[in-house]
Amino acid sequence: MFLTIEEMKNYLRVDHEEDGGLLADLLKASKRLCMDIARMEDQQEFEQSPNAKIAVQYAVAYQYEHREDADHHALALTLRALLFGERKPGF
Repeated sequence: MFLTIEEMKNYLRVDHEEDGGLLADLLKASKRLCMDIARMEDQQEFEQSPNAKIAVQYAVAYQYEHREDADHHALALTLRALLFGERKPGF
């Protein structure tokens, strides 16, 4: 698996089980968001990108920590910067 819930819990320093479902949902949504920003349809191609894992971790962490006040525009700009080297010119 590309990135597990346990890896995300470790990254976030979460040691309880209550947020496991939330993290799973954020992980799925964040991966899709990063793939869209990188303009990649192929999951395997995306997962092999050098910055893919850290971009997804960052997206999950940002959304987890800013549940009430997330600035999704700022998040998207940061992810674009992280994924710039892998970003395809267009679909």
